[in-house]
Amino acid sequence: MKKVSSFVGKYMAIIVLVVAALALFVPGTCLWIQTSWVNYLLMVVMFGMGLTLKPEDFILVFKKPQDILLGCVAQFTIMPLIAFALGKAFGLEAGLLAGVILVGTCPGGTSSNVITYLSKGDVALSVGMTSVNTLLAPILTPAITYLLLRTSVTVDVLGMFVSIIKVVIVPIALGFVINRFFGKFTAKAGDVLPLISVTAITLIVAAVVSHNSARILETGAVVFVVVILHNLLGYACGYLLGKVLKLPVSKKKALSIEIGMQNSGLATSLAGTAFPDLAMATVPGAIFSVWHNISGAILANIYQKLVDDAEKNDVKEEPILEKAQ
Repeated sequence: MKKVSSFVGKYMAIIVLVVAALALFVPGTCLWIQTSWVNYLLMVVMFGMGLTLKPEDFILVFKKPQDILLGCVAQFTIMPLIAFALGKAFGLEAGLLAGVILVGTCPGGTSSNVITYLSKGDVALSVGMTSVNTLLAPILTPAITYLLLRTSVTVDVLGMFVSIIKVVIVPIALGFVINRFFGKFTAKAGDVLPLISVTAITLIVAAVVSHNSARILETGAVVFVVVILHNLLGYACGYLLGKVLKLPVSKKKALSIEIGMQNSGLATSLAGTAFPDLAMATVPGAIFSVWHNISGAILANIYQKLVDDAEKNDVKEEPILEKAQ
């Protein structure tokens, strides 16, 4: 089972790409996977990550809140500005522009925690940034969207709080507690966690694409280019920011992934309610849902090697933020 799990983790990008293509061009093969399953699949993945966390992981995070603060500021500035710039540069029509900007103003998605885990990055920092960013989203997402589009977006505040607690906090906390008291059992279970994570992500991609295939195919190539650039520039800016601040490799990766991967499911949901007259506003979120899992899988493979090659050099580096204290 360990070999199977390792194989699936190594070739995650190819697996996700094949399934996404099947769901896009032959949606009937994947329509049995309901979009209502997405949150439950994410909960399974979050629980698995909770099994890998130890108390000292979170102690380090909360002893250095500046790292989470850095992630929050970067998340709600870099991605919205990149989205706005790309939308204007490529001359997107109103619906697609609104959708791209909504993706940019949403917090990082829970998939970022999975990819950080697969990348051997700082999972505790990733979870901390996702949680704080999501809790800030009810205020910042509509505010930033309004500033960029000069229109209002209604966000279900209570719904978002319930969602982050249910999908992220509770499963991770449960896995964390089980790991704390049944460490020997969870150590053995760790061998199959990559297999579980990749399976869940693949099912999520299949559900999102198959149920939105018609709209995705209706759009031109330009929106695909914008979505891909948005995601890749987010990764690059996050990693460069970590490099400028001389953060350890594990934190550079967490920051890069958290900024580059958005809660595109939330963006798609918000687009449908906030812009009912702009049908195409839901398309960028749907495309982003597929692409960022594919790019995330590729990035995870790259970042796994980066740890092995660079960890010895970076582990001794002291972050600039800490030196200033």
